Amino acid sequence: MWRLRHLKIIATDSLLLLHSITSIRCCSHYTVTPPIKPWPQRLYPKRLVSMISRQQNLDLALQIFVHAGKYHPDFSHNYETYNSIIHKLSRARAFDAVESLLSELQQRNTQIKCGENLFITVIRNYGLAGRPESAVKTFLRIEKFNVQRSVRSLNTLLNALVQNKRYHLVHLMFKNCKNKFKVVPNVFTCNILIKALCKKNDVEGAIRVLDEMPSMGLVPNVVTYTTILGGYVWRGDIESAKRVFGDILDRGWVPDATTYTVLMDGYIRLGRLIDAVKVMDDMEENGVEPNDVTYGVMIEALCKGKKSGEARNLLDDMLEREYVPSSSLCCKVIDVLCEEGKVEDACVLWKRLLKKNCMPDNAISSTLIHWLCKEGKIWEARKLFDEFQKGSIPSLLTYNTLIAGMCERGELTEAGRLWDDMVEKGHEPNAFTYNMLINGFCKTGVAKEGIRILEEMLDKGCSPNKSTYSSLIEGLIESGNEGEVAKVVLMAMSSGGVDNDSWHFFVTRIVNNLDSGDSALDRLLVENAT
Repeated sequence: MWRLRHLKIIATDSLLLLHSITSIRCCSHYTVTPPIKPWPQRLYPKRLVSMISRQQNLDLALQIFVHAGKYHPDFSHNYETYNSIIHKLSRARAFDAVESLLSELQQRNTQIKCGENLFITVIRNYGLAGRPESAVKTFLRIEKFNVQRSVRSLNTLLNALVQNKRYHLVHLMFKNCKNKFKVVPNVFTCNILIKALCKKNDVEGAIRVLDEMPSMGLVPNVVTYTTILGGYVWRGDIESAKRVFGDILDRGWVPDATTYTVLMDGYIRLGRLIDAVKVMDDMEENGVEPNDVTYGVMIEALCKGKKSGEARNLLDDMLEREYVPSSSLCCKVIDVLCEEGKVEDACVLWKRLLKKNCMPDNAISSTLIHWLCKEGKIWEARKLFDEFQKGSIPSLLTYNTLIAGMCERGELTEAGRLWDDMVEKGHEPNAFTYNMLINGFCKTGVAKEGIRILEEMLDKGCSPNKSTYSSLIEGLIESGNEGEVAKVVLMAMSSGGVDNDSWHFFVTRIVNNLDSGDSALDRLLVENAT
């Protein structure tokens, strides 16, 4: 759903930018008023490129480009100015505006000599935007600009096709590259084709390409063999992967960090963690330093194998070598440490991340706060929260985690303070937040206060669920306030209905307490019958 909304926003922005091109050219207003002030009296292409590159506002950058070409005396655009604005627009996914400018540039190809870099940028960004067909169309139209395609634009296109899983098109473009596109493939082209074949589980086809490379005058390299090794790993054929690794050594090549990491991953996929550790040991003995991917693969495997100490040590090593671990990787290490009762070690790790200028984010902090609260160390969790707050803005998740911990331990006053702070920081409570507070009041024997929270919840348009109602109604019954149950049910009905799970709970619970819920039950049944 997020991706759909994101694409709609990009499409809208592209149309607005396209409108900017036409409206600026038709509007005499810009002949007297430049889009930015001060506007330079003397303007050269190099200076315009600098102005466009520095401009953060995309629409304004486009207006600057159009104004310069249309209204600045004695100024003419050249390849560099077009390349600058198209580069900026394509990176921002404003492809309608890009296509408009390309059409304009095509009409001026007798006046402006284009370079291939412009098209490489557009092809790459079409690939990143998930539009491989548009990338192919851009590649095919390069010659219309009197530009000869080279292996660089071909390789960029093939990479875009692999990124978008159009593996059959990779093979098709490769087969036609010499005769149709007059492009001679190089070793990188073959490596991309081999990658595509391995991705579609055609390792045999990849081997055939490898065998044909010498006849094309190309020498396979470590990347070629590593890609095939990865194909076997993906299949789960570790013996063939080891054989390819041996071929690399037999050729006198030194496997790089990627090659070792792919082989490690092969063992990990088969649950052979000890063998993976041995490969990493061999790697370091041979003078090859692990990279961030190597550490990530091994640390995740150690966490999965519940080897918290080894995972923690490897993460320490990663930090010492000044790699920045991902948030999800840190969360996994903290989780496995806490699951094994090593909450203090997890706290030490959190502080170490701070010292290494690797600021723990909301996900990491929420994970540790959750475990501290689970251990009953709510005030330590609060201290950690305060420390985190000094350098970051806590998310709703982080607030919810600590509020839940406070409510669980009956610290409702502190939970209320956090609630106020959260709202002040612009976070609206969600169903989880309300549920935790209601649950906290019920646990401390003041379930009637939970009714006030439910009222606020409904007023704010936040939908209660079965957990909300069951927690509150059970709390009211246990605290001797059965008479308030009907009020809760009527509030639910007045809000516009309840979900199926809540409806079943009401019927079951109220049938057992007809004295307090008779009329509410009648209304509930009528509402759900219509």
